[in-house]
Amino acid sequence: MANPIRILMQTTIPAIKDDWHIGRFSLLQAHLASLKDDLGNPLYHVTARDRATGASENDPVLSTLDRTHFDELWLFAVDVGNGLTSDECQAIETLQQHGGGVLAARDHQDLGSSLCHIAGLGAVNFFHSRNPDPDPTRCCIDDVYTTNISWPNYHSGRNGDSQVITPTQPLHDLLQNPDAPSGRIEFFPAHPHEGGIGIALGEPHAQVIATGKSIISGRSFNLAIAFDRSSETDKRGRAVAASTFHHFCDYNWNPSLGCPSFVSELPGNGIAEAPRVLQDIHTYIRNLSLWLAPI
Repeated sequence: MANPIRILMQTTIPAIKDDWHIGRFSLLQAHLASLKDDLGNPLYHVTARDRATGASENDPVLSTLDRTHFDELWLFAVDVGNGLTSDECQAIETLQQHGGGVLAARDHQDLGSSLCHIAGLGAVNFFHSRNPDPDPTRCCIDDVYTTNISWPNYHSGRNGDSQVITPTQPLHDLLQNPDAPSGRIEFFPAHPHEGGIGIALGEPHAQVIATGKSIISGRSFNLAIAFDRSSETDKRGRAVAASTFHHFCDYNWNPSLGCPSFVSELPGNGIAEAPRVLQDIHTYIRNLSLWLAPI
């Protein structure tokens, strides 16, 4: 049988109980671990961990990714700007050069802005204090209800509810859903203040694959950017940048599992009442994990 694809799920903060630690992505980890091939063998071996440092400032796993056995990195950037060292960013870049795939997900304002130091992925992530959106009309507050959070903060709905997405054309492989009547993924989890992502100059193989729409301003914003290989012979690993880690978070799939105490918005229950939405989410996760795998 083929060896399972080895996925590292990692946050950019230590294991802080009242924060977005890796335990708050347990539904994602469990779903990935449950997926099987046609013969019933596990498709994935998942390692889930928070940031750790020892004698040096470097995380012992992230800083040695280029010398470890992982095929994919699912990086949840939940720091305020200091979550990755230069050695770790270089190791992530080398993992991609060797064929490994990377998913990078951030959030509003400057949350996750340590991603700015990763080649390629850093350029498509727009923050408040680092690498702001080159469109000055987007450097403004969208979520007017949570006043302690500044831009970018697109309001796609309540935590626990879903949002209707608009795929770009032609439909990307990541958004295919043969079990849906439309043949595509239609829903993502919603979040009151998603971050900003966009295509940067010098990234010819990056493309926006889906957009959402603010329920406050009606403005569209980018939900996911995919970095493909330049050709069939290109061995560089693929990558995806997500507008928010809340697309993958327990609290957004099932708010009853709780959240950090600093979350002030009341959640919704739209996903719990609409199994079709969760099926879309699970299909997207499977698509991501297969698409990011080395060739």
